[in-house]
Amino acid sequence: MGRAAAPGDRRGWGNTAEDSAVRFLEARGWRVRARNWTCRYGELDVVAERDEFVCFVEVRMRSSTVCGEPVDTVSFAKQRRVVKAAMHYLFQYDVRERMVRFDVISVVGRGAHATVEHIPGAFDAGM
Repeated sequence: MGRAAAPGDRRGWGNTAEDSAVRFLEARGWRVRARNWTCRYGELDVVAERDEFVCFVEVRMRSSTVCGEPVDTVSFAKQRRVVKAAMHYLFQYDVRERMVRFDVISVVGRGAHATVEHIPGAFDAGM
């Protein structure tokens, strides 16, 4: 999938975390529609679908939980940006008659020892 990230390579580690998230979702029957989809409102890390759901997934990574859980880094402002970008995505691709959900995938650690946790419905569009 992605290339190995060098120490201090923040974008590289982000790609590695997203690779882990995508593998996690696909192993559970999700079909990935898009990765790193951007528009004027922001970026969507992963857009996936399964059954009646279209899911917008924010991927967060930390090397450890000493300073807290990765999910705790998704601020209200970030949630707002993700929701706006998601609405733009739904409009642009004319996605209708699907349930929409906003999830977070938390990746703690690096490489083979990383722990991946999926938090379904981590936040909602009701701002």
